[in-house]
Amino acid sequence: MKKSVLLKIAAAASAAALVLTGCERGGAEGGSAEPEENFTKDLTFATGGTAGVYYPLGNEYARILQDTDAGLSVNAVETDGSVDNLGRIAKGDAQIGFTQSNTANDAVRGSGDFEEVGKLNNVGWMGQLYPEAAQIITLEKSGFNSVEDLKGKKIAVGAPGSGTAAVAKLILDAYGFKEGDYEPYEESFADARSKVQDGNIDASIEILGVPAASLSELAANADVKLLPIDKDKAEKIAAETEYEAYEIPGDSYDFAKDPVQTVTVFASIVGSTNQISEEDGYAITKALYEDAGKISLAQGKLIKAEDALLGRGDVPLHPGAKKYFEEKGIEDQN
Repeated sequence: MKKSVLLKIAAAASAAALVLTGCERGGAEGGSAEPEENFTKDLTFATGGTAGVYYPLGNEYARILQDTDAGLSVNAVETDGSVDNLGRIAKGDAQIGFTQSNTANDAVRGSGDFEEVGKLNNVGWMGQLYPEAAQIITLEKSGFNSVEDLKGKKIAVGAPGSGTAAVAKLILDAYGFKEGDYEPYEESFADARSKVQDGNIDASIEILGVPAASLSELAANADVKLLPIDKDKAEKIAAETEYEAYEIPGDSYDFAKDPVQTVTVFASIVGSTNQISEEDGYAITKALYEDAGKISLAQGKLIKAEDALLGRGDVPLHPGAKKYFEEKGIEDQN
């Protein structure tokens, strides 16, 4: 059964709360004051669902950040992903969190999922971590070979307020899917994969790091298949959004020997500019990159300071991150 009604009510309530704090109405003409500084060393780290990369990566980074000399206490919590994380930072319910780069740009521009609530003005960029690709998961026995084959089918499109939900819409729109052309399921990654495996839904669209260990785990119990996005569709999405056309390399998974065409954004970290001081922001940013070798997940090998500003766009640098990047000679092209 779809969980759409209750989840949409909850998402609407969360969006309404954003209007009251951490954002400004009326775009560039908005008159809200900047949030008051309320620096803290007790940090809540907003991650993602337990079946994705954000949650385990966030827990590993929480331990790393607590081991710095900054005296931080960091608690990694499960969330619904990018939009949810940015909303928590805006409201002061979290101080640091993962987000897709395009979603962070929507937040500071007051566009996309943030059009109704306005610009978030206490979000500071701390760095890009790794490419994050749309992966359309189904089973070999389904007989599906293209996204077009999913018309009339049951598709998991991500939890409301997640970056996955946003990219799922872009992909399905690119193929001309209209309301009623498919049955959307607003599921967590774990629930979606379980339903794909059991045959209760036909496919799940997910934004994940490459490779995603959770997909390899699913493949141990099911004949998993990734559907490609046609190159012209991927390039059209890239031309109109901040996604980039991307090929998942062949042999990234045992079940996918050939490259798979898709689109990608960048998994990134942002921090509260009114609850994380410049000094602590510097310590956090330094640890993100200089201690990346301690990350046990495959994505740890992709985290490099020289790539930290990819995808930043219009998101302002957190003052502490700015200080670190300038010290390391990492040039900001913005």
